[in-house]
Amino acid sequence: MLFPQLQEQKRHKTNIKEEITERPKWDNKVQYLLTCIGFAVGLGNVWRFPYLCQIYGGGAFLIPYLIALVLEGLPLLHMELAIGQRLRTGSVGVWNSISPYLGGLGVASLVVSFLVGLFYNMILAWILWYFFHSFQSPLPWSDCPLNLNHTGYVTECEKSSPVTYFWYRETLNITPNIETGGSLQWWLVLCLASAWCLVYVCFIRGIETIGKATYVTATFPYLVLTIFLVRALTLSGATDGLIYLFTPNWETLKNPEVWLDAATQIFFSLSLAFGGLIAFSSYNPQKNNCEQDALIVGCVNSFTSIYASIPIFAILGFKANENYNNCRNWNIQTLTNTFNIGDENITLENYDDWLNYLNATDPLEVKSLGLKTCDLQTFLEQSDSGTGLAFIVFTEAVIKMPGSQVWAVLFFVMLFSLGLSSMFGNLEGVLTPLLDLHLVPSWIPKEIFTGLMCLTSFTVALIFTMGSGNYWLEIFNSYVGSVPLLIIAFFEIISVVYIYGINRFNDDIEWMTGRRPNIYWQVTWRFISPLMLFVVFVAYVVISAEKQPTYNAWNPDYAYFPLADVLHYPEWVFVICVLLSALPVVSIPLVAAYKFTGFLRTNIMNRHNQNPYANESCRGEL
Repeated sequence: MLFPQLQEQKRHKTNIKEEITERPKWDNKVQYLLTCIGFAVGLGNVWRFPYLCQIYGGGAFLIPYLIALVLEGLPLLHMELAIGQRLRTGSVGVWNSISPYLGGLGVASLVVSFLVGLFYNMILAWILWYFFHSFQSPLPWSDCPLNLNHTGYVTECEKSSPVTYFWYRETLNITPNIETGGSLQWWLVLCLASAWCLVYVCFIRGIETIGKATYVTATFPYLVLTIFLVRALTLSGATDGLIYLFTPNWETLKNPEVWLDAATQIFFSLSLAFGGLIAFSSYNPQKNNCEQDALIVGCVNSFTSIYASIPIFAILGFKANENYNNCRNWNIQTLTNTFNIGDENITLENYDDWLNYLNATDPLEVKSLGLKTCDLQTFLEQSDSGTGLAFIVFTEAVIKMPGSQVWAVLFFVMLFSLGLSSMFGNLEGVLTPLLDLHLVPSWIPKEIFTGLMCLTSFTVALIFTMGSGNYWLEIFNSYVGSVPLLIIAFFEIISVVYIYGINRFNDDIEWMTGRRPNIYWQVTWRFISPLMLFVVFVAYVVISAEKQPTYNAWNPDYAYFPLADVLHYPEWVFVICVLLSALPVVSIPLVAAYKFTGFLRTNIMNRHNQNPYANESCRGEL
């Protein structure tokens, strides 16, 4: 037996129909599915998935992505929904029920959910800031502001662009590097407080209010995406963006990082290992088809990623064409001012003919002009991930669309809905384990405790409202939301299959759903999924170890942010990065060691008490 107390636990759990403590329930199945979908479908579906498609050969990326969904994502999703539904408790309670030595696994999920919730809600605060400014006409990021003397535009804005200036200076007021902390930005503090207040209002009564809120937060994004889809397809250049998305570049599949990013994307996109899905499924009746639920949530999540990519790439195609034409118009103006063209004009239609003619007749003069290289493919390949896509690329495209205020409002309301429904899962992954373990004093109402949790999170997250806040958010995103989740998921599937017992787990599912898991689930749970998680973890560590971590520091002397200063993290910051990766998972061995020490101590004391020579009076009589 792998763990000493496992035999005793099995004797107490031989009957799979044992009584379960009364627990709150969803009002209906639709609420549960919408909540799970809302938790899984988040901001990453709208900005990270399109970014990965853009840099990894468009349609070619879908191949490793779908393979990862089938062999890694769906098996883990089914396992979490099933084990939460069967044991009807939060993440800490589930793993404690399987073995006391696994209690640290639930604590790890709790810590990850707490840390991710800190920076995730900061993104919602940024979205609120842009939403409030979306009602202005013209949009504040459409033009550079005037300098103090009103003699021209702000130099920093002229050197970059209005959208980048509004993001890095007006919104973040970013410092030149992470070592320069900067002060708290009062406008971001107010937006962050507003974001946490909205989360609290929606979460105040647990699943009673969450379930009702998800009717809006989980469905509204699809309405907005559909509106954007119809509008984006009518933009000039939209076809170029869609061709770029769906034309596969098969050569990229030879790059191992494509497969690594596909595996991690499907994993993080489904919100596995956070504990939120286990908590949500624990409010289900035990007689529920969790296999069908996993397939619905997983497929809707992947469909959303692809569906969201269509209007986004159409808009990126429109933006690329705008930049392409602006580039050619600049060249046309330069050529017209230099050469005596005569009565004819150089236009976009005859530009290539004129350029070829002038290159043939006066190549040295043309070369001396320093004409820009205008290539549509290059503009299509210009990529921005995460905040860059939402707050720079998309905002720049919006100002060029008729009725830009309407599209800006719709876009940021959609982003807020996506982020808010994901925040429900993060907060649930923290509160449910604490309440299930009775760590909250009975005299504190749940509503008050939830408010205290939100207030604590808001206070800690103030670090992200500083001038260096964006740098710290990138650190949290990179180091909290990566390696810890891989480790947690690996131990989860090992615990269920090889400690709880795959046959026992199959019996549970058969009792809950009416049928035994088929060969697909058996093979993936036992072998393929654990192996993939292990390989992805090793590959991630190896790739990270090969290069010293760097970050992009805003330098207003450059024309565009992708050309910003690339700096190495200071040693003390790198130590914090390592601590953020280790902090959540260190509870796994610590709790196991503590339980094992307690078991040994109890064993020794029992033997001591049973030994007659341990009694002083006995020794005296002898």
